[in-house]
Order: sequence, then structure tokens, then C-alpha cells
Amino acid sequence: MVVIRLTRGGAKKRPFFNIVATDSRSRRDGRFIERLGFYNPLAVATAESFRIAQDRLAHWQGVGAQLSPAVARLVAEAAKKSA
Repeated sequence: MVVIRLTRGGAKKRPFFNIVATDSRSRRDGRFIERLGFYNPLAVATAESFRIAQDRLAHWQGVGAQLSPAVARLVAEAAKKSA
């Protein structure tokens, strides 16, 4: 099954997350199919903290990919902010 989830990057105590479409059996930071966006929880007010390609997200959900709880929360917050 394909799942859309976060992969951790960045330095120690400075997390940076990529939002990726991956096989559910692969490791958290392992192989992925496609990078869809990013999330930076420590971004300064002027920097962009979250970005996701909505068209690719819709494509993957259309073919049956499931969102992880963290990604679902981020997408819902972004939709609420834009509305």
C-alpha cells in the first residue's frame, strides 16, 4: 500500500521533514516514490514552513494512497488557512 508520510532530515535538534509518497513497508527515511513537499516546524515567521503539491497529492489519493495522521493534520491546517 502507498502511504503519504513525513521523512525526517535536518541536523540534530533542527528537524526538517519532507512529505513523500512511499510504500508502507519501507523505512521512515528510506526509499520513496515521489517527494510531494516539505514541512519545517522551526521556520522563522518570514520563511515558508509548509508546502505541498496539491495536484500530486490529489493524484496519489486518487490511486488509493493513504495519508499518515501527521500529514492529514498538516493538510487540514493548510486548507483552513487558505480558506
